[in-house]
Amino acid sequence: MAIANFPAALQPIIQQNFLEREFKNGLESALGFDAIADREEFPARIGQTITSTRKGLKAPVTTPMNPDANTNFDNGMTPSGWSVEQYTLSINQYGDTIDLNIVNEGVGIADQFLANAYTNGVQARQSLDRIARNALFGGAMNGVGGYLGGNTRIMADSIAATIKVDDIRGFQTVQVDGQVVAIGASDGLAAVIGAGDYTVIGATADAVNVSTAPNGISGTLTLSGNVSTADGTAGAAVVATTAPKVVRPNTRLTSAGLVAPTGTYGGATYVPGDTLTMDCINQSTAYLRSNNVPTIDGFYHCYADPATIMGLFRDADFKYLYRGAYGSDTYRDGQVIEILGVRIIPTTEAPQQASLGAGAIHRAIVVGKGALVRGDYQLTGRKLVPDDGLLTMLEGVAMVTREPLDRLKQIIAQSWYWIGGFALPTDSTADPTIIPTASNSYLKRGVVIECLGLG
Repeated sequence: MAIANFPAALQPIIQQNFLEREFKNGLESALGFDAIADREEFPARIGQTITSTRKGLKAPVTTPMNPDANTNFDNGMTPSGWSVEQYTLSINQYGDTIDLNIVNEGVGIADQFLANAYTNGVQARQSLDRIARNALFGGAMNGVGGYLGGNTRIMADSIAATIKVDDIRGFQTVQVDGQVVAIGASDGLAAVIGAGDYTVIGATADAVNVSTAPNGISGTLTLSGNVSTADGTAGAAVVATTAPKVVRPNTRLTSAGLVAPTGTYGGATYVPGDTLTMDCINQSTAYLRSNNVPTIDGFYHCYADPATIMGLFRDADFKYLYRGAYGSDTYRDGQVIEILGVRIIPTTEAPQQASLGAGAIHRAIVVGKGALVRGDYQLTGRKLVPDDGLLTMLEGVAMVTREPLDRLKQIIAQSWYWIGGFALPTDSTADPTIIPTASNSYLKRGVVIECLGLG
């Protein structure tokens, strides 16, 4: 495709990379969930999925060797191996386009050309960030559920072997010898329902989804035995023993149990309610450190929306720490950057949920390195013939500019596309036998904080 086929007013923009620069500025306009993902290249000619294997560790040896057994070629030792776990990375293509009519947009054509490129870059950035967010919270294809999975509540009283729940994500699969398989009678998933221990052997989605959780899937869980009357009451918590950690203010058992603030702020009778607190952040970092989750440049990242962060400024511990005699920069500016080993990153892409009675439920997430994997397809932006820079790769995203091909040679197409996907690697092999303080969760590298927002 020759650049000579473009209008003369646009050729300098392409030749001097102005167009590429505008697209890149839009693509880098915001840091979000995609920024925490480890990047992998998806090789060509292997189909639409790739299964990666992550090796585990071996349990420490604390028993001394028997000197009498130190004989023969094996010196009395029996070989042991390390465990493995697998995750599947699936790829899809995403993209969009915008047209520029060089006749209708004759006035200021160059500005419109650049504006389209910038807008495409912003759209691509937001699209990848939202895909990453959905995978992080809701789970990726062929996975064990996201960081909201395995933690739900009963929607209707039951004393049978089936219970209606708000969200079945995290209850549909289980890991067996490092591989993810569907749950069943022989591969059940242990869970705590109410105060009792049960085994989930089936999960069926509702024909009409009525889940209140962000991108949740309402349905029915089948148990290996009947649930008791006390445990099967509506509103009771249902938590898989392998579920990720969820922190709520004042140790509320479910998101529906959160309590709204009461009284007038500043008044003697004001009660803060279940908004974000320093204790929530401290619990999250303690959990991540207990599981040896590495930081990101020295800090864990907390993604939270402004209404969630606002609750922190009404927390008594936070005010005691930051509001001195003359006030601190943090309190004066209303911005929290780093606290308790956490770098707080404001985002407008945090999952939103309608009110459950006390108010809208907000969710922040505290994550460490390796919580998410992004796979970029190797042949994205492949060129069979030279195109004078009209197909450009930036951050794994292809920007494509097409010359006018219509009958009147008037319409230029500006497009972008990305081929790839996100996966959630598990750390199930890092159990208490390897790390004494570790949990039994499949997903250990993030903690969701459920709370009410302000504002």
